[in-house]
Amino acid sequence: MTINTHYPPSQVIKILLCIFLIGSSYSCKKPGIGGEAKITGFVNVKKYNATFTQYIGEFPGKDLYVYIVFGNHSGYDKRIKTDYQGRFEFANLYKGDYTVYLYSRDSTLTDLSGIVPVTHQVILEKYKSVVDLDTITVFQ
Repeated sequence: MTINTHYPPSQVIKILLCIFLIGSSYSCKKPGIGGEAKITGFVNVKKYNATFTQYIGEFPGKDLYVYIVFGNHSGYDKRIKTDYQGRFEFANLYKGDYTVYLYSRDSTLTDLSGIVPVTHQVILEKYKSVVDLDTITVFQ
């Protein structure tokens, strides 16, 4: 019994093309850690008295938790703290859809817990995208 190991060039090209297409479909990454994109921002805190009738001042949001959700996951996938200047960065992300959020006092005084999320939807469209959320204001 002999096995034919000689294929015509056109058939070799078709086989290689199929392998490439199958491989590239598996390399499409979902949102998450491992890429070269990033989301950055700055947190500004506005401080008021308990009833929000007296403004006390504002300052960079130092050492505050910022959360990120990958795609349509429930719950957060990663959390980090802002630095001493109120800045944060989620780095090494794949392209995709993300939700970035942090918590603030409820300035409307309508939420019984007194705390509400401040959310931002982000789409990283390219492998090396950088999206700066600029200034996010929270209340204390």
